[in-house]
Amino acid sequence: MNKVMSNKWMIAIYVLPALLLIGLLIFIPLILTAYYGLMEWNGIGEMNFIGLENYVNALQDMKFWDSALHSFLLALFSTLSLVVYLAISMILASKIKGADLLRKIYLVPMLLSSVAIAQLWIKVFNPANGILNRILIGMGVETPPAWLANPDIVLYAIFIPILWQYAGFYILIYYAALKNIPESLIEAAKIDGATPIQIAYKIKLPLIKGIVKVTVVLAIVGSLKYFDLIYVMTNGGPNGASEVMASYMYKLAFSSNDFGYGSAIGFLLLIITLIVTVIVRKLTADKEEIQY
Repeated sequence: MNKVMSNKWMIAIYVLPALLLIGLLIFIPLILTAYYGLMEWNGIGEMNFIGLENYVNALQDMKFWDSALHSFLLALFSTLSLVVYLAISMILASKIKGADLLRKIYLVPMLLSSVAIAQLWIKVFNPANGILNRILIGMGVETPPAWLANPDIVLYAIFIPILWQYAGFYILIYYAALKNIPESLIEAAKIDGATPIQIAYKIKLPLIKGIVKVTVVLAIVGSLKYFDLIYVMTNGGPNGASEVMASYMYKLAFSSNDFGYGSAIGFLLLIITLIVTVIVRKLTADKEEIQY
C-alpha cells in the first residue's frame, strides 16, 4: 500500500476519475455559461457574438439589482435565523423531556419537496380562506392582508416558509455539535455555579464556533442562489416584488428566450456568490481554535 501511495502516477490514476467528473459537472458548465453570456442567442438558433454587452447591460439593469437586493435580504434573514436555530438546539441538547420527538418533528420539512412546501404555504397565505387570515380574523383583524399579492409584504411572507424549510437542517447540525461537547465540562461549570445562560454563552458557543461559521456560509450562499420555492409560490411577482437573482435569470433565459442575457446574469450570480463567500470567510476568520 505504501508503494502505491508513493507512486505519483498511481495517485494520478486514482484522482483522475473524480477530476473528470468535477470538470464535466462543474467547470465545463461554468465556462459555457460565461461563453454564452458573450452571445446574443435565443437558446436554439444561431449565436451572434456581442462581446461584453450582456454583462454591461446587466450591471445597468435595475431589475437585476432589485433581485440582488431581495437575495441579500433573504441571506440576512437566513443568517439572523441561525440564532433561533442555535437556541432551539441548545434546548434540545439539554436533555429536556421529548427532545427526540421534537428533533424528528423539526426534520419533517426537509423530507418534503419544495413544490409541496410551496403549495402548502400558498394555502396558508390564501387571503380568502387561508388558516393565517382566519386566525387574524378570529383575533379581531377586519381586513387581513393578501400576503402573496401585496408587493410591500410578499417578500417577507415568502421568507417564512423558506426559513421553516431549512430549520431542521441547521438544528440537526448544531445539535450534533453540541452533543460532542464533553459532559464533564458542563458538569464542572455547574459545580462552579454557572447558570444555563452562562454555560451556553461561555462554554458551548465557543466550542462550536467553527460549526457556526460553516452554517453562516451555508446560509448566505444558499440564500443567494435560492430559486424553487419562490418560483412556485409567486414566480417573482407581484411586479417583481419577490424576484431573486436565480428566478430573474430563469425568466430571461427560458421565458423571454434571451439565453445569452440569462447566462450573463447567471455568471454574475456566480461571481457575486464567490465574492460574498470570500468576504464572509475573511470576517469570520479566527486563528485560535479551541480544543477539547
